[in-house]
Amino acid sequence: MSTDTPSPLSAELSKKHEALKEHLIKLGAVAVAFSGGVDSTLLLNVAADVLGDNAVAITARAQMIPAREIREASDFCAKRGIRHVVMDVDALTIPGFADNPTDRCYLCKSALFARIIDQAARLGIPYVAEGANTSDLGDYRPGLKALGELKVDSPLLAAGLSKADVRALSRKLSLPTWDKPSYACLASRIPYNEAITAEKLRSVEHAEDALMDAGFPQIRCRAHGDLARIEVAPDQRAALMDALISTDLTKRIHDAGFAYVTVDADGYRTGSLNQNVPV
Repeated sequence: MSTDTPSPLSAELSKKHEALKEHLIKLGAVAVAFSGGVDSTLLLNVAADVLGDNAVAITARAQMIPAREIREASDFCAKRGIRHVVMDVDALTIPGFADNPTDRCYLCKSALFARIIDQAARLGIPYVAEGANTSDLGDYRPGLKALGELKVDSPLLAAGLSKADVRALSRKLSLPTWDKPSYACLASRIPYNEAITAEKLRSVEHAEDALMDAGFPQIRCRAHGDLARIEVAPDQRAALMDALISTDLTKRIHDAGFAYVTVDADGYRTGSLNQNVPV
């Protein structure tokens, strides 16, 4: 993580920051669906700053969410004294989820956020907010439809913040996630219409843990049966090949449950399994 001193915020970004705070103040009390990622961390931090104890974090603990992410989310809240509820969910019981259709994210978010809304209501919190930003509007994201149907608030979107804005503002606020790589749920590593099982999700999680432990923070392990297709940034492919050959990294990926390991020549890109999905 870089320790360079951040540059002052531009007038435009300062205006967006103020718009975000004003939006949250109008809500009065909010439960933030908190994954511990870049976007929800900024949202939660600003909400806690302007709302104090009227901001609460709710994190779903489910098979498709890496344990590493749950730990980081819990640590962040503990260090800042933010009320944090970890809600256990059996994702494989969500109707249709395990079948892995192209609208899997819609099915999942519909079920998860319905439960988060119920949990927030039990805590006396009238609004639920999540961390979508304007950069999320350009990819195939059926989950956004579910959020709209459930009337989940998206304050970063309302303030006009892009992913680059979120990172710049997070850096200015000294949030540890400002340069954290983007992650997505582990189910996104399994090709559509291939059944999702707890074993497959666990294999992907353990393989990605091995890759991150080896010093590759921005990665994906796409699971194609017993073959692991590894995506890293193009400028890290040579280092990855060296690590696979000269360290125990390949063994750890095999031990995770993959018979074969391959490196994707195209490198890391968000939503590579969405490229053939009609939108």
